[in-house]
Amino acid sequence: MGDTDAIKKGLEAYQAGVDKSLAKFPERKKEFTTVSKAPVARLYTPLDNAKQDYLRDISFPGEFPYTRGVQNTMYRGRFWTMRQYAGFSTAEESNKRYKFLLEQGTTGLSVAFDLPTQIGYDSDHALSQEIGRAHV
Repeated sequence: MGDTDAIKKGLEAYQAGVDKSLAKFPERKKEFTTVSKAPVARLYTPLDNAKQDYLRDISFPGEFPYTRGVQNTMYRGRFWTMRQYAGFSTAEESNKRYKFLLEQGTTGLSVAFDLPTQIGYDSDHALSQEIGRAHV
């Protein structure tokens, strides 16, 4: 029996177990989706990828299209970035805070800007009447 046949046989057994579970515990929602509303199946197997070109669509970790992460060894050699979202009072106070966070082991900073800056206006521009609404 080839891999495809073994997977199909395993799927039949799996589905029987699912049917028993659903009889006792129905799923919480009719459909599960991603944040962009794409449907998410209960299970994916290699059979679902039969039409994919591995090198073009999935590839290796650390290589385009980065579906398996940006590090080729993932987190075995380098920890994930521990990020702090930080914006604090004045530029001087923010600088002190960033230095403090980095001294404490943070490996990346996400800087919070005022709303006008986030949307591309100078914060003192006449159209920038939302200053302080982004809490910075």
